[in-house]
Amino acid sequence: MSKKILILMGGTSSEREVSILSGKNIAKALQNSQYDIIEYIYSDTRDLIKTIDNNKIDIIFNALHGGSGENGTISALFDLLKIPYTHSSAETSAIAMNKEITKKIVSSLGIKCPKSIRVKLSEIKDTSFDIPFVVKPVSEGSSIGIEIIRNQKELDNLNYTLNTKLMIEEYIAGQELTVTVLDNEALAVTELKTDEEFYDYNAKYTDGLTQHILPAPIPVEIESEAKNIALKIHKELGFNYVSRSDFRYNPTDGLVFLEVNTHPGMTKYSLVPEQAKYKGMSFTTLCENLIKNASYTEY
Repeated sequence: MSKKILILMGGTSSEREVSILSGKNIAKALQNSQYDIIEYIYSDTRDLIKTIDNNKIDIIFNALHGGSGENGTISALFDLLKIPYTHSSAETSAIAMNKEITKKIVSSLGIKCPKSIRVKLSEIKDTSFDIPFVVKPVSEGSSIGIEIIRNQKELDNLNYTLNTKLMIEEYIAGQELTVTVLDNEALAVTELKTDEEFYDYNAKYTDGLTQHILPAPIPVEIESEAKNIALKIHKELGFNYVSRSDFRYNPTDGLVFLEVNTHPGMTKYSLVPEQAKYKGMSFTTLCENLIKNASYTEY
């Protein structure tokens, strides 16, 4: 009897639509697999639990992005239900989603990160950081809410809700790079080139806005360093099977770590499937491997 896999997508975060794109892409890849696939667009937790129970689901494929789907909350629920799920544990997800905590851990490993401080919205205009600098929410995915402040007008026009937890980070110029780690192997380094101000949400998910250069045109020693650092972070934070680390590189600053992604996109524009394909792994095999590595934490 084939295992029942619930592909969990949607959610209530600002990344809901991208999550649905990921989920639909995963379902399409697995339609002829050994598994019995059930697609589920999530918005209500009680209904989710009822669906899992009524359908006797064996494994959750967590295709949620952002919010409770990526910060460990939904993973903790599956731990309580004792049902295996793809991607990382609640603890790892909670740590990695918080950029401030992640940077403290990564910095403690001797890895270069941008200088940063935690701030309230009212404190940003009084910062001692020189323009340009970056303002970003402490816990968001897909580059949502990130602003590069290049002049006083942009600083004056900042618009965040008062309860958004924010941090200011020094701006690092240079090439934008990313590295996928699958099953404790760093796959490759991709450079992201876009006409947008940086590789933001719009650039990530709009066809034609970003050029993915694979392999990245960087010195061989920088490629090796980026892959080694991504793998080191993957292991230190305890990722299960997949992670994706983002960097900036220029000859003056060298390689600088920006953030690590717990639930990288699985759309047709996404970087993890692209790097997996570059290394000879089909999208279907990638999805099947995530399912095979599904687990839950016993408390």
